[in-house]
Amino acid sequence: GAGVAFFSLEMSADQLATRILAEQSGISSEALRMGRISREDFQQLSFASQRLAELPLFIDDTPALSIGSLRARARRLKRRHDIGLIIVDYLQLLQGSGRSDNRVNEISEISRGLKTLAKELAVPVIALSQLSRAVEQRDDKRPMLSDLRESGSIEQDADMVWFVFREDYYVAAKEPKQPQGSDDSKTHEAHTAWQAEMERVYGLAELIVAKQRHGSTGKVRLRFEAKITRFSDLASDDLRAAYGNDDE
Repeated sequence: GAGVAFFSLEMSADQLATRILAEQSGISSEALRMGRISREDFQQLSFASQRLAELPLFIDDTPALSIGSLRARARRLKRRHDIGLIIVDYLQLLQGSGRSDNRVNEISEISRGLKTLAKELAVPVIALSQLSRAVEQRDDKRPMLSDLRESGSIEQDADMVWFVFREDYYVAAKEPKQPQGSDDSKTHEAHTAWQAEMERVYGLAELIVAKQRHGSTGKVRLRFEAKITRFSDLASDDLRAAYGNDDE
C-alpha cells in the first residue's frame, strides 16, 4: 500500500514505535517499557515487529519543526517513496515562518500551510490539535468546533474535523471520597453510585464527526483499550448495555 509520513513533534520515534507495537501485539505499553513479557508475549512481539518493519511508515520526530521544513520533507518523501498519507502530531507544536505578530496568526499560517501541502501533493493530511480549556468548564465534555485551540482557521481550513471523546476519563476524575468503616451512608452511596457509573462507561469512546465538507456529521461509538491504545468496533451487546436505545 501507499506509504505514510508521520511527523511526531510530541513523542520520540521510539515512544511512537512502542505505542504501535503495543497495539499490534496486544501487549501493554507499560509491559513493553518495563520488559515484563513472557515467552508467549515475546513471540507475539516478534511477529508484530516484523510486520511493522515491512510497513512503508516513515517517522520524523524532529522537535520544533517549522511548517516550511515539514513541507520540504514531505515533498522529498513523496518524491522518493510516493507517500499517500501525512500525519502531524500535533499542529500547535509546529513553528511558523516567524513573520506572524501573534500566536493566532501563526497557527493560521501553519493551518493554511498544511492545507496547501495536501493540495500540492494530492495526499490527505491528518493534523492533530489541542483543545482549549473551555471544554473542562462544561457539564457536557464532548468537544465542539469552538474548542479548537488558538485559531478559527483550523476549522475553516479543514475538510473534516473529528473529535475523540472518552466519558470514562472524566468520570474517573470525579471519584468521590473512598468510604471508611465509620463514614455515613451518604458517603458509601456516593461511591457506590460512582462505581456503577464508571462500570457503565469504562472502555467506551465516541468518534465525533463535527465537520465534513462533503458529507454528513454525527458520531460513531467505539471500544477503547487504554493499555494498548486501541480503538475498535463496539459489539452490539456492549452498545445496547452502554447506551440502550439511544442511537443518536
